[in-house]
Amino acid sequence: MPGTNLTREEARTRADLLHVDAYDIELDLSSAREGGTFRSTTVVRFTATTPGAATFIDLVAPSVEEIVLNGERLDTAGFADSRIALPGLAAENELRVVANCAYTNTGEGLHRFVDPVDGETYLYTQFEVPDARRVFANFEQPDLKAAFTFTVTAPAGWSVISNSPTPEPEGEGDAQVWRFAPTGRISSYITALIAGPYVGVFDAYENGEQKVPLGIYCRPSLREFLDAEAIFEVTKQGFDYFQEKFDFPYPFPKYDQLFVPEFNAGAMENAGAVTLRDQYVFRSKVTDAAYEARAATILHELAHMWFGNLVTMEWWNDLWLNESFATYAEAVCQAESPASRWPNSWTTFANQMKTWAYRQDQLPSTHPIMAEINDLEDVQVNFDGITYAKGASVLKQLVAYVGQDAFFEGVRAYFKRHAWGNTRLGDLLGALEEASGRDLKAWSAAWLETAGINVLRPALTLNTDGEIESFAVLQEAPALPAGAKGEAVLRPHRIAIGLYELADGALVRTDRIELDVDGPRTEVPQLVGRHRPAVVLLNDDDLSYAKVRLDEDSLAVVTEHLGGFTDALPRALCWASAWDMTRDGELAARDYLTLALSGLPRESDIGVVQSVHRQVKLALDAYADPAWREAGLARWAEAAEEALRAAEPGSDHQLAWARALAGVARTEGQLDLLAGLLDGTAQIPGLAVDTELRWTLLGRLAATGRADEAEISAELERDNTAAGQEHAASCRAARPTIEAKAAAWASVVESDELTNYVQAAVIGGFQQADQRALLAPYAEKYFAAVKGVWESRSHEISQQIIVGLYPALLVEQATLDATDAWLASAEPAPALRRQVVEARAGVERALKAQDADRAASER
Repeated sequence: MPGTNLTREEARTRADLLHVDAYDIELDLSSAREGGTFRSTTVVRFTATTPGAATFIDLVAPSVEEIVLNGERLDTAGFADSRIALPGLAAENELRVVANCAYTNTGEGLHRFVDPVDGETYLYTQFEVPDARRVFANFEQPDLKAAFTFTVTAPAGWSVISNSPTPEPEGEGDAQVWRFAPTGRISSYITALIAGPYVGVFDAYENGEQKVPLGIYCRPSLREFLDAEAIFEVTKQGFDYFQEKFDFPYPFPKYDQLFVPEFNAGAMENAGAVTLRDQYVFRSKVTDAAYEARAATILHELAHMWFGNLVTMEWWNDLWLNESFATYAEAVCQAESPASRWPNSWTTFANQMKTWAYRQDQLPSTHPIMAEINDLEDVQVNFDGITYAKGASVLKQLVAYVGQDAFFEGVRAYFKRHAWGNTRLGDLLGALEEASGRDLKAWSAAWLETAGINVLRPALTLNTDGEIESFAVLQEAPALPAGAKGEAVLRPHRIAIGLYELADGALVRTDRIELDVDGPRTEVPQLVGRHRPAVVLLNDDDLSYAKVRLDEDSLAVVTEHLGGFTDALPRALCWASAWDMTRDGELAARDYLTLALSGLPRESDIGVVQSVHRQVKLALDAYADPAWREAGLARWAEAAEEALRAAEPGSDHQLAWARALAGVARTEGQLDLLAGLLDGTAQIPGLAVDTELRWTLLGRLAATGRADEAEISAELERDNTAAGQEHAASCRAARPTIEAKAAAWASVVESDELTNYVQAAVIGGFQQADQRALLAPYAEKYFAAVKGVWESRSHEISQQIIVGLYPALLVEQATLDATDAWLASAEPAPALRRQVVEARAGVERALKAQDADRAASER
């Protein structure tokens, strides 16, 4: 039985048969405050190429009341397995479906949320990949585009927003009706409905005669924190840049951005009605890196209005192109827009996106960028580092290969040629070939159709005078992990080699050589005869996608002087190289700690600082020799306290170090400091102990047994908001007692009542690296429960549990053995198998890294 799945072959067959003209959708949300179900009425008009043929329409709903096809009432027994059978089609068809659909608390379909601050109900839809069918009957695949007309009944006084401009509501009394104009031809997954007493701020983007209405919405309880002016500024920056580069006006009648609660992703590119996680409305002080991340998300979703919404992939195997293009676009807009606050966006890209891609590309589930997507279950687990980050990295390389002018010339032709239609990768590559004159077939084969990541290493010899006698770039193609698809290959790379010298403690680039690298060994004769520089940095300027290694002498200089690079990007590249070496067991965890303690005091990029903080903690928790781990953690905690006290008062670095200390504090003195900051008996000049930082401090105190239920309840009383309730749930799960762990486990695994965000908070609190003994009994329970979780919960909820509760902190052979036994006996579905295999790979990698760290202690 297909269940909620849909295969590519089924979708192709249906697309060959049908052309969908329009949907008229009536939703009665007057019951929203009570929850349960709502009435959904869909009328869809479509044609069939083969009269008399049969097909089906998708619907996930508790019940169907009426099915009428071309005036003939069909038996509602035809609704089974999330499909409605449609026999005996005519050339032209009209279908009416009346169903009772369910509000959700999982962030899928029509999510219902009650704000504890005002007691009001807030709704929003999230449809990607296949969840529009949870709200109305539809042909749920991206290539069956249509015009959508929504009519919504909702409580009077609410804001109701959809893809089309919001009309004036009709009627009086407790409920009103909003009748939206039809949309252009779009896919079902980018339709949207947001309803509730949201409040809005309004502006317009104006360019000559063009005027696009802009709106920003959030809940009233967040309105005081909404910095709408800054959000509008970034949005208009994106409009200017993308319209110039794409030479195609923004294609929708308005552009709303809605900050909604309990959102599973960062944001969603609904046409003209983008939904974003409302954590982007900052309740407390955050670092500039958080503002940069929010700006990147805003630009990412705006880029989708053209790439994804105006022109849409035919099937989900080109999901990578949809997401990779938007990821590349967000970074290049930040880097090149005259109005940008973050012109160093490529540093952030190298530090975060590429690190994500490198990690993903070394998992057993790695796959070519052009992944084979056989069904919906495949695509739901494919929103990964290959689809977003590796794809964007390769697009950046493609831009360098064909030239940026030719790249955007091709993109402009692509938009004009395929507006409102569906495409495949070949359509874009064809446009780029026409614009650049380059044949991209070989490039596509090398980069898009193979998996894995290459390693570039410098190989140099010196003569007795310290001059370079020979220099070559060695390229490796490590064997793909067991179970990965494809085979490892060597690829062509365009890279730069940076030569850096030390001058008064600063590392300054003295020369740069750009060249093509191909095959296992590429000689670099330009460097022969030169004096050996302090640091040789391969892939300087981050032109290619590859793991880069430093030679022994360069690594020694970088370890002592990493903060001395005068530019942010080479620092980020060296940080990334060192971290990757640590993950691969080529650099001991204790040596990575030494490098971090040396380099962080001079690191100015706050995004890099925060990334290194997270990586150091992970290295110590997972990659350090357990016999040395506590000493390493103690050293890190001491350094964090020193850096906190020394940081500039009120600075981003001060806040970052406060959070780092809160993650690792262990001595009585350090915990006393956290407690004192929380109750006001201790102060760090300039450090604002605001709402979010208070919860961070309390989380560590709860995890170490220094805070109990009474203190958690008191903090929740201070902050009885949705975020406060999530933090309190996490703190309760973090307590170091048998009873706390049992209660947390039961609430997640044995019950399905938690919302998506509260469940995630409980899982986060449950998994504490300092509590391995308490967590050990849950490994067996995990394997006993995980298949049932997959089969009984929605995708988002089950994925949280499968990934979040895997015994990843138990880095030991027994964990691998238990995983292997389960994989051999449980017969898991492919998507479930993938998630467990990925988690297993983390433990296997950690064991190897621990061996490397142990060997370093014996040097």
